[in-house]
This record gives sequence, C-alpha cells and structure tokens, in this order.
Amino acid sequence: MSPAKRYGQLALVIIAGGAVYPLVYLRQNFEITLLEAFGISGVELRDIFSLLGMIFVLTYVPSGWLADRFSPRKLMAFSLAATGLLGFWYVTLPALWAVQTIFLCWGLTTGLTFWAAMIKSVSLLARHNEQGKFFGLLDGGRGLIEALLASVALMIFAYSMDQVDVSSTRALQRVIVFYSLVSVLMAPVIWFGLPKEGPSEAETAGRSLRLGYSLGLLARNRSLWLAAICMLTGYQLFWATYSFSGYLQGELGLSAVVVGSVTVAKLWMRPIGATIAGFSGDFFGQERVLAVLLFSSSMMFLVLTQTSPETGVVLLLTIVLTVGLLTYGIRGIFWATLERANVDLRTKGLAIGALSFIGYAPDVYQPWLSARLMDAFPGKLGFDLYYLWAAVFGVVGALLALVLGRLNGQIDSRTTNDGEL
Repeated sequence: MSPAKRYGQLALVIIAGGAVYPLVYLRQNFEITLLEAFGISGVELRDIFSLLGMIFVLTYVPSGWLADRFSPRKLMAFSLAATGLLGFWYVTLPALWAVQTIFLCWGLTTGLTFWAAMIKSVSLLARHNEQGKFFGLLDGGRGLIEALLASVALMIFAYSMDQVDVSSTRALQRVIVFYSLVSVLMAPVIWFGLPKEGPSEAETAGRSLRLGYSLGLLARNRSLWLAAICMLTGYQLFWATYSFSGYLQGELGLSAVVVGSVTVAKLWMRPIGATIAGFSGDFFGQERVLAVLLFSSSMMFLVLTQTSPETGVVLLLTIVLTVGLLTYGIRGIFWATLERANVDLRTKGLAIGALSFIGYAPDVYQPWLSARLMDAFPGKLGFDLYYLWAAVFGVVGALLALVLGRLNGQIDSRTTNDGEL
C-alpha cells in the first residue's frame, strides 16, 4: 500500500475517532450545566459513568474478537450512526432511567463495535518503525477534531447564553444536537471512504478454533501485562482531568463560560501532546518517553492540589494546559508499546481487547471512587485526595514503564541474536 493511501485511510480513522466520543463525554466541558439540565446529582452522574465504564470493560475483549473478523468500515460506520441517533433521544432530557439506558447503549456503540476496530486499523497501517508516529497522529488527530468540535460547541453555547430568552439548559440542548448531527453525518463518510474488504472466511474459522489457545498465549506475555498496567495508570491520570470542569467552577468559583473556555483550551493540547509524544517515542523509545510523561503528569496533579479560589485564572489555565499536554502525550504513545509485545498478527484484535480490558478499568472504578470521595470529603479536600490518588499511581506507572522498556530491550536482543544464528 502506498504511503499516500495509508495516510489517507489514517485520516478517515482519525475523523471517526474524533467524532464518536464528544457526545458521550459532554460533562468534560459542561458538567454543572449538565447536572442542572437533567436534574441529577454529581453522584448520580458519576454512577452513570461507572455504568458506561463497566460496559466498556465487559466488551473490550469481544470488541477485539469482532475486529479480527469484520471490516472496520462496517463497525465504525454503524457506531457513528447509532451514537448520533441516541443523541437525539438524549437531547429530550429524559428521566434518569432513560439516561442510564442511553449510556448503556453508548457503551456498546463506542466500545464493542468501535474501539478495537479503530486501534487495529492503525496498528496494521503503521510499519514496525512507525507505530509511535501513527498512534501519536491518531490520538493527536482525534484531539484536533474534538477540539474543533468543542470550540464550535462552546460558541453555540456562549451565543445561546447571550440571548435573553435562552436558558443554560436550552443552550446545552443545542450543543447536544450539534454533536449528534456530526456523528450521524460522519457515518456515510466512513462507509464510503474506508476499504470494503475484511478477513476471509478461512481466516475467521481458523481464528475461532484457536481462540482458547490464543488467549493462553496472551496471558503468558509479560510485556503485554506490563503494558496494560502502564496504560491503566496513564488512563487513570487522564480520567482525573474530567473533573476539572466541576473543580474550577464548583470549588474555585469560575463562571460556566470561563470554565468551558479553559477546558476547551485543554482539548487543543491533545494534537500537540499526542503528536510530539508519538514522534519522540519512535526516536527515544516509547517506554522511556512514557515514563517521563507519567512522572511529570503526576507532579502537575500535586501542584493542582495547592490551588485555591485566590489563584489567578492565568496560572490555573497554565496548570490545566500543562496537565492536558502531558496526559494527552501519554495517550498518544501507550498503544505504540503493543508492537514490541511480540503479538501474533492473527490475535492482535484479541490483544487489543485484553489490553483495553485492564488499561481502561478506570472507566469503572474512577467515577465510583470520585463520587464516594466527594461525598465523604465534600469541597476542595475531596478533589485534592482524588488528584493525590491519581498522582501516586502515575509514579508507579512511570517505574513500570522503565521495567517494560528493559524487558522489551531484552526480547529485541534475543530476537536479533536468534536471527543472526
């Protein structure tokens, strides 16, 4: 496949990844308004995200199974269309049980049928020495798409709030409609833009017969386990950034528009942080760069615990943007460690599912943990403990990333020596 064709297909995958998730994670920029519009508490919202995370975790391995058998074009197009259509139900501000149902379905449309298909597509498009670059471009590109969409959404929200007869709830509904339309309209673009071919029936049957054996091979892969734990600690740091909106507005007293502006500005760090991390990983070593990012991000969360209502907006913006740059850098590089885990191509989808099952476990327990912390320690103390928890795990992840780098280096050395023999 020519470089132009590979990069063209990568661009389409990036667009799909950037368009499907913003609607699900609307709380990142509008948490307080979301609570008011739906008439739910912060604990109820976090419990909803725990439900979403549980669906993700339960479907990661089946998602990998699907990615080994069906065309990414079909899986991604379905996911985009279904996610957007659910948004049109969401915009009616239904009862709590309906919101829970919507998020359960979103867990299926953005997890089961989408996630592993996207990751495997990029893994196969990238050559061995391009994994960091391609995954950096994936996460950075997705971030660019999300930042562009978020900027438009914020303009819609701010413009609506300036109108005398429009409430914050009505402004939020307009944002939901915008995101829903984008997701639905991107479905045919992916359907016609990505190649039609998928795995052959013979390959599919063979894989099905070897499913148990393949899972056994993955379970014995030490590099894969270490990579999964590093991913877990990094994703835990990233998950903590979802609370920035509530922290800045609820504890530091910033207005909804200012908070939205700060958190949207953070989204613009994603294309920068992820792309730089990806290219740096190919040059300096993925595990070494990952360790530096994990440790630095942990230190910034400790700095965040020292802020107060007297802290200036400029300093808060600097802290938030730095955390965004580092955590998006982590996300931009940790999937590149999969290439050095020595996983058979025929089971790569399963490996992605297994890695996601462990690495994205914070989707389940982070919302539950934060909700209980905020309830037991109301106010700023709850947020401080939450950020401290994330920082400790980030330091552990940095140490394990160095161990992973040493282990992969030994594997590469043995492989090279065997080849020479």
